[in-house]
Amino acid sequence: MKPPHMNFAKTTPSRSWLRSESRVANRAATVRERCFIPCVIYLCIAAMLAPPAGAQLPFAEKPNGPILWRSYKSATAGPIFLHNSSRIYSLMRAGTLYLTVQDAIALAIENNLNLEVQRYALPEAEWAVERADAGGPIRGLSTGAPQVGISDSGIGVLGAVSAAGLSGSGGGGGAGSVGGGGGAILQQIGPVVVNFDPSLTGSAGFYHVTQPFANNTFGVNPLVDTDAISTTSVQQGLPTGGSVTVRNYYYQQKENAPGDTLNPAIGPYMRIHYSQPLLQNYGVDLNTRSIRVARNGRISARETFRGQLLTLVSSVLGLYWNLVSANEELRMRQHALQVTQKFFDDTKTEIDLGALPRVELPRAEAEVATRRQDLVIAETTLRQQETAIKEQLVREEDPAIEAARIVCLDSIDVPAEDNLPPLRELVATAMAKRPDVVVSKITDQNAAINAIGTANGLLPTLLAYADTYNKGASGTVASPGANPSFVGGYGTSLGQIFHRDFPNEYAGLQLSGLPIHNRQAQADYGIEQLQLQASQLTGQRDNNNIAVNVSNQLIALQQARSRYSTAVNTRRLQEQVLEDDRKKFTFGTATFSNLIIDQRTLVGAQLTEVTAQGNYARMRVLLDQVVGETLEKNNISLEEGMQGRVERPSAVPAAPAPAAPAGLAPVAPAVPTPAKR
Repeated sequence: MKPPHMNFAKTTPSRSWLRSESRVANRAATVRERCFIPCVIYLCIAAMLAPPAGAQLPFAEKPNGPILWRSYKSATAGPIFLHNSSRIYSLMRAGTLYLTVQDAIALAIENNLNLEVQRYALPEAEWAVERADAGGPIRGLSTGAPQVGISDSGIGVLGAVSAAGLSGSGGGGGAGSVGGGGGAILQQIGPVVVNFDPSLTGSAGFYHVTQPFANNTFGVNPLVDTDAISTTSVQQGLPTGGSVTVRNYYYQQKENAPGDTLNPAIGPYMRIHYSQPLLQNYGVDLNTRSIRVARNGRISARETFRGQLLTLVSSVLGLYWNLVSANEELRMRQHALQVTQKFFDDTKTEIDLGALPRVELPRAEAEVATRRQDLVIAETTLRQQETAIKEQLVREEDPAIEAARIVCLDSIDVPAEDNLPPLRELVATAMAKRPDVVVSKITDQNAAINAIGTANGLLPTLLAYADTYNKGASGTVASPGANPSFVGGYGTSLGQIFHRDFPNEYAGLQLSGLPIHNRQAQADYGIEQLQLQASQLTGQRDNNNIAVNVSNQLIALQQARSRYSTAVNTRRLQEQVLEDDRKKFTFGTATFSNLIIDQRTLVGAQLTEVTAQGNYARMRVLLDQVVGETLEKNNISLEEGMQGRVERPSAVPAAPAPAAPAGLAPVAPAVPTPAKR
């Protein structure tokens, strides 16, 4: 399967699809053809006018083009998406954002910028694998470049001088100073860069040399030499650490020497060179370790993104339930203010009628002021919670979204029982599903893979090499006595090469890098082994911490349920106390202060119940997070998070009328008429 960054192609409706969609009662083919172009136009217009549907996985697409220069073109990166998805606008009605839990999660997946930044790690990991598959330096050692001389042994005057071990009288350090073999210098022997992509190297040169010759043996002074040289080589690295090089060398010479048998003369050769480390740098596991590390990095990037997605979903769930709790608290504060205001109005009426002393009026008025202050604080808290959740749901600032009020369409449901599996099963689930556990294992695997290189560094460098090359020579007859088999052009020389008329072979071993003490490599290996063991201990410690965290979160959930049950019972009992005191107040056995204290205590009990309910919801979210089941419990797939689009459509139900929180007293007259004393 190709990496994701290579699979993005423009998708347009096919002609057959359009025909199948527009087919009504087997229309004629001509009608379908007439409808095709308008349909395409309408689709294009709709695509341009419609708001963006959401983000997609970032990508850098491989370049296209002819193979000759395709490898030298840059990859094409996709555009950056800076607009909000259309989902958030579809959920808005008259300046109000109606939000369910699933819609909040979907908006976060589509618009959250932190998650979008994390998406870039996925194609980056794919490109890292691409680079590792191509090979590259492990220890940073380079290969030596062969130097091509300007003469070929046995060809022309300079070739004859070179073959005889002589030098021209005016040679010096110029072009006439040649090194033995005429371009037969080998590549650098020793550790080489393992490059799994074949590399092509070529060079071409033209030389015109004029130099004096005091020796009249060659019958010319000065010597005018014109040379044309070209070389082409292809090198391929091998997973074993070796390399194969195939080289084609072309040499043509023309000079003014009357004694040349062939002039102009052609002297090409072809060679195959193979080198293979036998100790250091040897082995498939050693030379492919960067590939395996990169492929593990691809899995690690995916798991790291899954962890980011899991954290985001948990955060959005917590913010959503905080917002639900803030709404409930606001409704409770509003209702408490209404009840207190009713107390104040009834108290004032009773004072005017002479049923209550006037001293009760300031107390009732102070209670109204306190409830009004609590309401203002609750409204401020609600605005803060709305702002906090909007930061997770939008990609760019929009005044309409900033000003929108949020109506939560889901409420907190505390089940009668949690029905949780035993602790050991929860810990086992966490060890199997948590992304950080997977990333930790991959990190240990990569460390063990890289340790292969440190162990190999203890060995000396022993290089085996073998070379075979065939030479040829041909040209135009310039003086009598030329061998007929050498008369001809470049084709004659190639025939000599392929027929192996002049074969040359050699092989050898080279031992280098043999330190006497080898303390540096031993120290590197010792340090890495100690680090591996420390990493294993750290991993075990992290696993133990995970078990502790799961246990603590399970206990926290149980405590949250206990607090909620206690809060519900307390609120019910306080409702009964208030109701009893009202009856007593009617008969004159309870005072006005008793009613105010009872109402204040009931408000506190109701607030405690709302807080305990929200705390239970958050503890349940945190338990799912530490176990690693947040995505499964909320029906979110990793692919949806990677693509940045949730396919499930949003269903906006009719906004229900806000109901009073459970247990709130009705707004009916709160202060009954006391009995005449």
